[in-house]
Amino acid sequence: MEGLHERVEHDLRLARELMGHTVAKGESSQNVWIKLFENYLPERYQARSATVVDSDGKFSDQIDVVVYDGSTPLSCCCRGQAVIPVEAVYAVFESKQVVHGPVVRYAQEKIASVRRLSRTSVTVPTISGPFVKKPQPIVGGLLALESEFLTTLTRVMVRTLKEDQDVGRLDLGCIAAVGTFGCGGADSTNGNARQACGD
Repeated sequence: MEGLHERVEHDLRLARELMGHTVAKGESSQNVWIKLFENYLPERYQARSATVVDSDGKFSDQIDVVVYDGSTPLSCCCRGQAVIPVEAVYAVFESKQVVHGPVVRYAQEKIASVRRLSRTSVTVPTISGPFVKKPQPIVGGLLALESEFLTTLTRVMVRTLKEDQDVGRLDLGCIAAVGTFGCGGADSTNGNARQACGD
C-alpha cells in the first residue's frame, strides 16, 4: 500500500510538472485517479469523467471522476464526453491539484448537483409482495495532490466540511501528499480528519 501511495503521488506531481496549461493539468490529474479506480475496483465498476443525467432530463455539473455500474449503457458519449444515468452512479469525486477552503466548497457544490437529481427505481416482485428498492446513497469525495492548509489542515478542513452536511456532504477524500479523511457525519468529521492528518 505504501508503494501504491508513492506511485499515485509521483504520478500526480508528474502530471502537474509536465502540463503547462491549467485545463491540461486538471485532465491529467483526473486520469491518474481514474486509472487508480480502474485498476483496483472490481470489474463491475467503471470510472470516468462525465455529466450525470436523470429521467427528467436534468443534468449535473461536469464531474471529474464518476464511479458507476459498468453494465449500464451510457446515455451518450460525444467527443469523449460521457453522460451517465444517475441510477448507475455509485460515487462522484472532484479532483484538484491543491485543496483549500474554496476548493472544498466548490467540490461540495459539484457533488450536490448530482445528489439533487431525481432517481427512479423499479418494483421487484418478491415472495412477500412487490418491493421498491430505495436507491443507494451516492458517495461524494475530494481527490487532490496537496493541501494549502498544512498544519492547520484539521481545523480549517473540519470547519469547511461541516458547513454542508446535506446534499453537498463530502463522505471521504484523499490528499495524496498528506493522507485521507472520512466524514461519517458532522460529529465524526473532526476525529477522522485529525487522525488522517496526524494531529
